[in-house]
This record gives sequence, structure tokens and C-alpha cells, in this order.
Amino acid sequence: MKTILLLFLFPILMNEALLFDFNKKTNSSEWKIIDDGVMGGLSKGKFKIDENGNGVFFGSVSTENYGGFSSVRHQMKIKDISKFSKVSIRLKGDGKNYQFRIKDNANSYYSYINTFKTSGEWETIILNWNDLYPSFRGQTLNLPNFKGDFLEEIVFLIGNKKNESFELKIDTIELVK
Repeated sequence: MKTILLLFLFPILMNEALLFDFNKKTNSSEWKIIDDGVMGGLSKGKFKIDENGNGVFFGSVSTENYGGFSSVRHQMKIKDISKFSKVSIRLKGDGKNYQFRIKDNANSYYSYINTFKTSGEWETIILNWNDLYPSFRGQTLNLPNFKGDFLEEIVFLIGNKKNESFELKIDTIELVK
């Protein structure tokens, strides 16, 4: 019985750095779309798992009605990430800028943000925790950057202040020491 239990737990214990690995069995409903419609905007984001098992965040951003953003978010049980200093994201974008946002407490009113540019090819983006700065509704807050102790929410957001369609494919999200 001990052997069976260890065989079951070994992959889980060995991969504490893996935050999310998209595959064909991923439940896409674990990721929620939040668009600017919460404030009257007309942007429309969607999220699905494609035929290759990648998470795909896609849609269109509209600046009409004071809009201009779309996001997809995943909340998780609070995770201790204090052993790690970075996050590594394997993705394929469309050449546009996106924001990676996190919250150490899902109920916090602000997020920690870092913007990255995609190349249009599969690539790995590595972001340092201490480069993520606090922001609320587009305003940088006078608070310290992210300390990297706990994580409870991951968000990808597009909001480049223009009307545009977008597509961001995500393969894995991993913690890096």
C-alpha cells in the first residue's frame, strides 16, 4: 500500500514548481473571462482548450464606451511560492503586448503586473517576481513590488489602448528558483 501511495504522490511532489500545464483534459471553466463590460465596454474575450491541448485566450478589444481590455484569470488555493524568484510561461502570442498579473490574495483590490511582448512564435517568457509592480485600474500604486511569498490568482490581460483582435496560446506556467 505504501508503494502505491508513493507512486501516486511522486509526480505531484516532484513538480511543485508547475503552476499550470494545459492539456486536452484541462477544464477550461477553471479560467474566467473578465472584460471591460464590467464598466460599460464592448470588448469580448473567450477562452478554450485547442486540439493540441493549449489554453487559448482570444477575442477582440474595443475602446468604445470607455472600454479597452479583456482578461482571463485563474484562482487557486493559496500557494507558498517563497522558494521561487521567477515565473516561466511557455506561450505563443500574436506579436502584441500582454500583461501578466497576479494576486497574493484573491480578495485584494489591486494586482501585481508586468507587461511582456509576444513574438508570434512559441517562446518562453521569464518574469522576476520583484519586477511585478502594484496597480489598480491602470494606476501604479505607491506600494512595494511583489515580494513573492504567496500566490492565489493568475491573470493574462490585453489592453493596448486600441481596437484589436488578439490570440494568446498558453502551454505551461512554472515557478523558477
